Amino acid sequence: MKKKIKLGLILTLAGLVLVSLSACGGQTAESETQLVEVSRGDLVVSVSADGSLSFLEDRKLTFGTTGTITEINVEEGDWVTQGEVLARLDTTALELALKTAEVDLEIATSSYAELTYPYTYSTFAFDVPTSVAHIGDAQRRLDKALEALEVELSFDQYWEVWQQLTQAQDDLAKAREGLARGYGADVFESGYLPITSFWTLRAAQLQMDKAQLALDKAKNDLEKAVMIAPFDGVIAVADVKEGDSLSAMDYATRTIVEIVDPRSMELDAEVDEIDVPGVKLEQRAIIGVDALPDEQFDGVVTSISPLAVEESGVISYKVKISFDVPEGSGLKAGMSATADIVIDERSSVLLVPDRAIGRDSQGNPVVTVMVDEQIEERSIVTGISDGFQTEIVDGLDEGEVVVIEKRAKPEPSGPGLF
Repeated sequence: MKKKIKLGLILTLAGLVLVSLSACGGQTAESETQLVEVSRGDLVVSVSADGSLSFLEDRKLTFGTTGTITEINVEEGDWVTQGEVLARLDTTALELALKTAEVDLEIATSSYAELTYPYTYSTFAFDVPTSVAHIGDAQRRLDKALEALEVELSFDQYWEVWQQLTQAQDDLAKAREGLARGYGADVFESGYLPITSFWTLRAAQLQMDKAQLALDKAKNDLEKAVMIAPFDGVIAVADVKEGDSLSAMDYATRTIVEIVDPRSMELDAEVDEIDVPGVKLEQRAIIGVDALPDEQFDGVVTSISPLAVEESGVISYKVKISFDVPEGSGLKAGMSATADIVIDERSSVLLVPDRAIGRDSQGNPVVTVMVDEQIEERSIVTGISDGFQTEIVDGLDEGEVVVIEKRAKPEPSGPGLF
């Protein structure tokens, strides 16, 4: 894990060297004590990722059909906008196929209309069963009224039954008219639609669908013969000329134009397996490019691969970091770069060197503090660390002085040495 620190305040360091001589055994023991003032600063913890640069938007464009190139409207280095026509194939045959498909669809649609106008198959499917039900109901009410007329009735009863009879006759007539419409009687000039006409109607529908598919294909083929810029960018490659032919063998694989957007790039990098658990999407990253040692670029983590990459027994994971490219930066695809991905950071926190922190008998962090020229041990609560400096959450105040003591190895004495 590569870790960095940027201190907002300069640590005040005071060094005090105490030398004690011991005549025992003729050896000299040297003890070096360093006093460090507790001060505030900014702490950044990051992990390193190495890789190379590529354009975030980079598209190799091909034609979607065979043909002869009749137009090339761009050259390498040209700036183009989204939707602009870059190149075109000869579309004479495709335009003819489109017109033919349009005519075929018109004929099929007309034939279908002749069979169904003003009724569609849905009219046949729903009106017929409904009308049949209405006919049955009206016929039952008519029969009941006729039976009632055969018995002796008063004038008022006779008049009521007669009205029911008349209404049933009217309902029966309307239901029969509905049945005739459902069968398309006025279209086919007969009292009903023969059952074979359903298959005639179905065949006409299929013919119309087939014509529509042919039209859609003709339109699609025509679109494939025109190359459109998918986004704003610069033409990086234009490797064809007018008159070149594209065969069925190479039209789908031959790059006609390559377009890139130079305003945004990404770093395709690898992070060690020890460090990758701390890497998250949207984390900030500081990118340095080998070819531009004096420049730094701010990026953000956009992708973390779940699959490992093993090389010489070392496990790592691919990470993508995207960033905006300043105009005139000189960045090129393929350049080597390193990113420091910020895992955690603190601003204006109390800091002490890592080497000032020890452990008590219970394993809790402690420091040695100089108070009124007296040395005392104090328990502390620590925060994050970058491997050089540690955040102090509790136990110390700004301006206090901690003691760091380092005892050098004794030097052996020789003849004539004291």
